[in-house]
Amino acid sequence: MDISLFFKAASDMLAALPTKSEHKITKPRRNVSYGELKKFQEYRTQLDNCCYQLFQIIQDCTNRGFLLHTLIEEVKEISQKIQSQRFRISVLGEFSQGKSTLLNALLGEEIQSVREIPCTGMVTVLKYGTEKRVICRYKNGREEEIPFEQYQLKATISEDAALGCLSDELVDDEIDEIVFEHPDLELCSSGVEIVDSPGLNEHPERTAITQKLLKDTDAVIFLTNASRPLTQVERDLLQDVRTQLNHGKEHEPANNLFVVGNFIDLVRSEKGREQVQQKIKRFVQGQNPIVAGENRVHFISAQAALDAILQGTEDDYLRAFQNFTQSLEKFLTFDSGRIKIKHSISQINRLIKKGLYLLSQSEDILNRKIQISETEKYKILEQIGEASGYDIKLRHIANILKKEASVPAKNAYDKWRENLNSCMKAKSEKWFSKQSPVFNQENLIQDYVNQFKRDLSQEIDAQVNNTLTSGILKEYIEKLDLEIAMILKVIQAKVNKLNQQIPTHWSDPLYLEISGINDNFIGDRALWGGIGIGSATAIALIVFAGLGLTPVVVLAGLAAGMVGEIGSGMIGFNGINDQIKRKVCEIGIQNLDKLKIDQQLDEIVGSVFNSRVKSASRVIAEAIALYENLLEQQEKAHSETLEQREAEKMWIYQKREELEQVQNELEVILSKCTII
Repeated sequence: MDISLFFKAASDMLAALPTKSEHKITKPRRNVSYGELKKFQEYRTQLDNCCYQLFQIIQDCTNRGFLLHTLIEEVKEISQKIQSQRFRISVLGEFSQGKSTLLNALLGEEIQSVREIPCTGMVTVLKYGTEKRVICRYKNGREEEIPFEQYQLKATISEDAALGCLSDELVDDEIDEIVFEHPDLELCSSGVEIVDSPGLNEHPERTAITQKLLKDTDAVIFLTNASRPLTQVERDLLQDVRTQLNHGKEHEPANNLFVVGNFIDLVRSEKGREQVQQKIKRFVQGQNPIVAGENRVHFISAQAALDAILQGTEDDYLRAFQNFTQSLEKFLTFDSGRIKIKHSISQINRLIKKGLYLLSQSEDILNRKIQISETEKYKILEQIGEASGYDIKLRHIANILKKEASVPAKNAYDKWRENLNSCMKAKSEKWFSKQSPVFNQENLIQDYVNQFKRDLSQEIDAQVNNTLTSGILKEYIEKLDLEIAMILKVIQAKVNKLNQQIPTHWSDPLYLEISGINDNFIGDRALWGGIGIGSATAIALIVFAGLGLTPVVVLAGLAAGMVGEIGSGMIGFNGINDQIKRKVCEIGIQNLDKLKIDQQLDEIVGSVFNSRVKSASRVIAEAIALYENLLEQQEKAHSETLEQREAEKMWIYQKREELEQVQNELEVILSKCTII
């Protein structure tokens, strides 16, 4: 990389974020308000309060033997998911596109720890925290809280490195991401986390980083320079981002992608601005649209908007920026947020229904409507044993299918690996660099290394997704799903048969649990939920963390005879280029084999089977708990006096009312949510 470009990028970034002393504040600072996001946070808090009330009720009922202990864990899981719900926005773009300035404008103030970061290779996450602090997370999994000064020392590209090649230091950096927590940022305190990516145009791990950023994101802001919009690199990156957001579907527009043309103030003429807007809109909203939905393309000056915010003034640039933030806020709250709230309410309601069914059963036992004979008690104990056997059987079947599936998966990998050399060689013929193969050989090698990693990442993505989402594993997963469906059907039938003899309410809560399993795992609709691009990301990150492919390594691998031929002029520039490309491919693939990617893929395949077994086992455990709870309540009711049973019934009536009150509160939240 040309060092002058690096210094210019760093200078542009710093220049785009002037220090506070440059602003002469003549008016009160204009607050950046995110009212709709705050409203969503209020709904989330109300939902969590409902979970807490439900937890207290279930715990009270469990302590007295009226509800299952499994419900306590279920409500805890729901509560944890609600508490951890955050909107995650990823900001992507090339170097020097004003990402840090945009971030400051979104937050409404200049964040020292962001604006002073030079061009670095790691991801930066801004989130809410009770106090200001910096957390450094390393690629080996370690993390530590560090003072900002120490982070600057670690993260700043050294002058010596800058004089050489930026990409070398980016790929060797031990830091994976930096997390900044701040208590006073309006956007972050409204439940939003912002992920600021490094400039991705020259980054050797571009594909792995974008996959990591996009895995759990709610919205993506892609920033381009309006004065030189949508370079070919940006167009390629946008196409890749769209595909990743759509989980591998290449030709569908992404609903959660915002394309923002920054530095619109640098385009002076009105005609020029119209041309820029038409050019960008034609590409992202044309015949093969990149984005879907209303107000997904915006043109701003992040710096002018930040100036207006800090100075308390208002102009066209601030209004354009506010139009962008309102579109983003509307998408987060209405499109993404409403779905999250409705899903959480559905989960809480399912638990409440279970509780009401089981409390009704407890009342019937106290009223002596349910009487269990010794013969029926023996049958119940027998069915508890059978249910435990089903769980063991299911795990055994899953292990057998997992081993059987590993054979075609390994064969597919071996075939892919066998063709990888020729595939990468063919791809290397299209590699291009402006660097001299004699005078700038290290920079030339780094260019080829970056292109090798890009092409290898694409090949790994294709192979992982082919193994997971094609017919290679489908028949084995379908066999397991069929076994799960049959076992759950048998359990449900036995419960229904017992209900005919003993009028319990078992079938209702068990039906709710089994329905949830069917919705989440059985059938093609959700066959590959939770895998695919995330799995490819995991392997890609392992590859790039351990590939160890640098210009120094490649140079050390080049034969001494080649150097002599270069000096004697026996090899032309094309010959040197070809030999370097071959050596990059050779060393890169050799190092790839040392990482044992096939074992990583095997673990991912295993996790698909394990997730299904875990969910089915949960249903079986609940069936067993229902049997055991019925026997315990029956024995307890027989030992109580009439007065004790009447007191128990009054207590149950009170708890039923409390559950119904939580239900009513959920209906109120849902009605508000639908009109966000």
